[in-house]
Amino acid sequence: MILSIQHTTRYTYDAPVPYALQQLRVTPQSRGGQNVQDWNVLVKGGDRILGFDDQHGNAVDLIAFHHNTTEITVQCEGRVEVNQTNGMAGQHAGLVPIWVYLRSNDVTKAGACVRKLVSGVDGAHGTLDWLHALSTAIRSAVLYKTGGSEVGWTAEQVLDAGHGVCQDHSHVFISCCRHAGLPARYISGYLMMNDRVEQDATHAWAEAHIDGLGWVGFDVSNGISPDTRYVRVATGLDYTEAAPVSGTRFGDTKESLSVQVQVQQ
Repeated sequence: MILSIQHTTRYTYDAPVPYALQQLRVTPQSRGGQNVQDWNVLVKGGDRILGFDDQHGNAVDLIAFHHNTTEITVQCEGRVEVNQTNGMAGQHAGLVPIWVYLRSNDVTKAGACVRKLVSGVDGAHGTLDWLHALSTAIRSAVLYKTGGSEVGWTAEQVLDAGHGVCQDHSHVFISCCRHAGLPARYISGYLMMNDRVEQDATHAWAEAHIDGLGWVGFDVSNGISPDTRYVRVATGLDYTEAAPVSGTRFGDTKESLSVQVQVQQ
């Protein structure tokens, strides 16, 4: 299946910004069952000053704002061919050793809630059946609800609240896997919805590393493994390392954000 994607992110400020830098992780790569046919990134209000691959193999663009700008827009569009792999993204490769994905951080550190959830999932840790059961248990424990969670919530806070979005589901899944001794990582990308072209945001899911199979994806929010409707863009230990846009700026200004995403066959 070939997916056509358009993604526009626009930041506006109530006063001129004297200086700012942003890292963009918005360019998918040909790997893990997908082939990028064409992809373009256009920045208005800033200049691309550097491009590189980060430690996870993500394509990163470093953007410098134009001096005293009040608006910056990042427009991405392209076509990606996606093959059916039943969620399997391939064997581990790259500069980061596999054991790094066992490392907990502030977002994914296991506490009482994570330990309780993991202990209640039947089966042998590290098997496909156990991971699917874990995904189901998280989906039951964390109701999908937009607008009710915070970007910086930890896995423990998500479970305590009992609701969240795809980012939160992914963080809980990653935390549970690492607590059970399985390498896990966060994935940001796109999902073609069955009922609409226009979407509110990009999508997120998680991958666990299984001996003999490699990385296997789990979309907890939808209760499935990624199929030909999914495009992988960036990977990280958590959201902060795979976010489409991140950065810093000088000046005491208020920021407004709007996002437009279209994904269609």
